[in-house]
Amino acid sequence: MPDTATTPTSQSHRFWRKLVLDLAVMVGIGVVLAVIGPFGTFETSLPVRLAYWTSLAVAGYAFYRPIGWLIEHHGRKLDLPTWLLWTGACLIATVPMSLAVAAVDRLPYGQPFPPFEVLAVNYGYVLVIGAIVTLLFFLFDPDRAAAAQAKALRLPEPVSDSVPAPVSEPAPAVGRFLERLPPHLGTDLIALEMEDHYVRAHTALGSELILMRLRDAIAELDGIEGLQVHRSWWVARHAVEDVRRDGRNLRLVLPGGLEAPVARANVAVLKEQGWI
Repeated sequence: MPDTATTPTSQSHRFWRKLVLDLAVMVGIGVVLAVIGPFGTFETSLPVRLAYWTSLAVAGYAFYRPIGWLIEHHGRKLDLPTWLLWTGACLIATVPMSLAVAAVDRLPYGQPFPPFEVLAVNYGYVLVIGAIVTLLFFLFDPDRAAAAQAKALRLPEPVSDSVPAPVSEPAPAVGRFLERLPPHLGTDLIALEMEDHYVRAHTALGSELILMRLRDAIAELDGIEGLQVHRSWWVARHAVEDVRRDGRNLRLVLPGGLEAPVARANVAVLKEQGWI
C-alpha cells in the first residue's frame, strides 16, 4: 500500500485546504481593516471599505504568498540566511502590490497614477502591512514549525574527543526509508537530496527519485547516523570522504564525485559533532 501522506491526491488535498484557509484568514484581515478604516478610508461607507480592504487583502495574498514557495524551492541554491531571503522577497513583492493599491485607489475616478514621490510613500505603507502579514504567516506556518522540531530531534549524539567515530565504516542497513528503495540501488545510503516535491536518494549504486518530502524521509532513517547539512541535503556520516572549501562556502565530498553543500549555520554543528 502506498504511503497516503505522500501520494499526489493527498498533496493536492493539502494544497487546496491550505489555500482555502489562507484566503479565509486574508478575508478576515480585510474585514478588520475595513472596520478600523486606516489611511483615511474610514470616511467612506462600511460596504465600500469592506470591498476595498478585502479585495486588497486577497490581492496581497497573490503577491506575497508565492514568496514562501520560491524561497523553499529555489532559495536553497543561494545559500543565504533565511531572514535575508524573506526581506528581499518582501521588498520585491511590494512593488506590484503598491501599483495595485494605486490602481484601486484611482479606479472609480479614472485619475492618472500619482507622481513618484507619492508612490514612494505608499510603497512604505504597503511594505509595513505586507511584511507584518507575511511574518505572521511565516511564524504560524505549521509545516515550518514541524520541520524545525523534527530537525532538532534528528541531531546526532556528540562524538567523544578521545574516541573519534570512524568515517569509513558503513552505517547499519536499518531504517524504514530503505524499504522504499528499488532493489538495484542496494541499501548503502549516501545522501538524500530534495528536488521540488521529490527526494533523490543517492546510494553507492546510483540514485532514484522518491515522491515524498525530505523531512518525512529523514524521519524514516532510524538508526542511520547522519545529519541534515543543508535545507535540501541530508548526508550519511560514513559517506563523507573529504571537505571542499571555496571561500566561505563549504561542501562535503561524497562517493562518486557527489558534493553536498553545507549551510553556513550548520558549519559549527558539523565541527561540534566531529565531522570536520
